[in-house]
Amino acid sequence: MLAQPTAMEQVFSPDNRHVRISFEFFPPKTLEMEKKLWDSISALEPLSPSFVSVTYGAGGTTRERTHHTVRRIVEETSLKPAAHLTCVGATRDEVDEVARGYWDAGVRHIVALRGDAPPNSGKSGNEGAVPTGGYQYSSDLVAGLKKVADFEITVAAFPEKHPDSKSFDDDIDYLKQKIDAGATRAITQYFFDVEHYFRFIERIRAKGITIPVIPGLLPVSNVAQLQKFSIMCGASVPPWLMELFDGLDNDPLKRNAIAISVAAEQARRLMQFGVEDLHFYTLNRADLTAAIAHMLGVRPA
Repeated sequence: MLAQPTAMEQVFSPDNRHVRISFEFFPPKTLEMEKKLWDSISALEPLSPSFVSVTYGAGGTTRERTHHTVRRIVEETSLKPAAHLTCVGATRDEVDEVARGYWDAGVRHIVALRGDAPPNSGKSGNEGAVPTGGYQYSSDLVAGLKKVADFEITVAAFPEKHPDSKSFDDDIDYLKQKIDAGATRAITQYFFDVEHYFRFIERIRAKGITIPVIPGLLPVSNVAQLQKFSIMCGASVPPWLMELFDGLDNDPLKRNAIAISVAAEQARRLMQFGVEDLHFYTLNRADLTAAIAHMLGVRPA
């Protein structure tokens, strides 16, 4: 039996049970990884996602691979790609050139992010990683992209606060700056306790932010990798989640079953209170995401 909604959860209408889904992929490094990516894209395409996003490596390190992947999606599938684009490691002219190239290729949706400094650069965040005259912050990037073309622009939101922000209020102010610059949607960093999302929505709505904020869900497949990445991105890993995977290092079937169950339960709770869109960080794996979508009633077209 579902628990009664809390005051925070009542921000959402409990009557809506429909859901739209979207997926994130990352550009492959090897031929083997490229095959895995395109197998995943082929498997998930029939689910008719609202869009699929393709990530951009730290400091733009995957720029060419990202471009190649996005162009193939445009040319070879029915999917609507949203290309990630970051501020770090490039001048304004270079970023604008990339954006114009996307527009010319038929891409109309950009996920605009500040980005991180390249690995082993000795810099944190974008400190010193933006060339003179570059887009210093993601709000600057959003404004610049809107001058290049009439892109639909999605930005990032952080239910547990971005690790570089001094306070939650500062973090919400940064989100508002991105919206004022032209962003019309946000996707959250992944989280596991849905209360983080409910509290976040309550706080931003109180600040007058009304754009859709899509929950980002991560089906867990590698707990050690999850812990490492969560420290960098400021997402908490609750003890109950770690306990579920305890002792299953050599049992991938049970890990997969738990990953599907946890993400599906998150999605159900979000949908219970009116969330209409869910974004899945697929890690280029179709099996977990497809199973979760099936449990949510999303079927091939």
